[in-house]
Amino acid sequence: MKSEAALLLQGLVRNLRASLRLAVFAPVSRYDFRVSPGDFALLWLVNLLAWLAGGILRGGFPGYVDFGALPAALAEIPLLLLASAIIAYWYRRRELLLALALLLIAPGAFFELVASAIVIALRSVADVSLYAQLTVYMAYLAWVLATFLRALWVAAGWSARPFVQSGALLAALFVFMANFMPREELWAPYDDEQAGQPSIVQEELFHAQDGLLDARLDGLKAQRPGVADLYFVGFAPDGTQDVFGNELNTVSRLMRERFDAGGRMLLLGNDPATLAEMPVADATNLRFALDRIGAIMDPDEDVLFLYVTTHGSEDGELAVDLPPLELNQIRPAALARMLHASGIKWKVLVISACYSGGFIEPLKDDNTLIITATDANNQSFGCGNGQKLTWFGKAYFDDALRRTRSFTEAFGFAHKEVTLREREQKFTASNPQMYVGAAIKDRLRILESRLKAE
Repeated sequence: MKSEAALLLQGLVRNLRASLRLAVFAPVSRYDFRVSPGDFALLWLVNLLAWLAGGILRGGFPGYVDFGALPAALAEIPLLLLASAIIAYWYRRRELLLALALLLIAPGAFFELVASAIVIALRSVADVSLYAQLTVYMAYLAWVLATFLRALWVAAGWSARPFVQSGALLAALFVFMANFMPREELWAPYDDEQAGQPSIVQEELFHAQDGLLDARLDGLKAQRPGVADLYFVGFAPDGTQDVFGNELNTVSRLMRERFDAGGRMLLLGNDPATLAEMPVADATNLRFALDRIGAIMDPDEDVLFLYVTTHGSEDGELAVDLPPLELNQIRPAALARMLHASGIKWKVLVISACYSGGFIEPLKDDNTLIITATDANNQSFGCGNGQKLTWFGKAYFDDALRRTRSFTEAFGFAHKEVTLREREQKFTASNPQMYVGAAIKDRLRILESRLKAE
């Protein structure tokens, strides 16, 4: 008697051979495949490894496994099983559920191999037009869809009405997954600029972080009784592009020079170039820092200015990236909990990120001013490597706040500047947003008056 593992391996070889014939439209039947839950799971695992290997071929070394790409791939499984269950119901054949699902995923490793070959071939040819690339890509997708439909034919056979219904369902599922659930690469290569940069996994930088946040917090000046002090926290958590670190440096100088924040500033950043002297910008450090600063500040007199510059996603997350670390992204509710737990009353929150307007509703209260680079549905611009400032960062900090010490007045200047620049470039409007709490207006006037007088 063969062991279960040996039978699974034998079934895997059999299924891979049959899937190749399926994909190249060679003669194949349903009985050339071995169908069982174990065979399905093993095929999916092989496809996962092929996806990783294909990513390495396409991206090259050095790099790292981006586990953030896995949820979209895992979501494909219940969708395929659901579609297969519906088709099995239409055919009145219960056993078709697992058989069809297995045939649909069986050519996955072969598809990865072909996709990698296409990418490498296109890169090797000079001056390939965008039209030619698009044509190749559409031909590849058409081939994959045709293989899906052939899998239906092989698994279920021909029966006019259920086959047409089932084919339409598979085509709709394919279009949905291609447009709304596209796979990102599981393997994320470091780009050429990052390859030579310092990394948190280097021993000296790893140990340099030990105690660094405590040291920076211990060095903060105490609040002054009777004085409306401004405490500034700069948070640049995306270490994959240097513009955020560059912007943090510019904004911190402005806060020190024009807003009397010298000695009451904390910078957290993931720019590889600053890992030796700046604490890492992650959710844990931010929460700890806000708690400590909240204990230092006078809740009735002092104001916190929290500035966040990073990428944002459509689903409402602020990007926290320092490869190869796996760091938690920050959602509005999480940031709201941090600020509430800190006990800090007066707050100015400026968030420069795509889709950042989605943070306003969860964070707003009477004691808070919130400014975002965009509304909840649009992107911001200017976040490429080598840039000194993002478009919003330049407009609000480098231009507007050098003309006025009013955070709200500066927003009006910045909004006009960003809008004009986007129109000139024919970009979709980012639509920066501002919310002003009823009570914080007077507190900010007191701070502004003091700064003008000094």
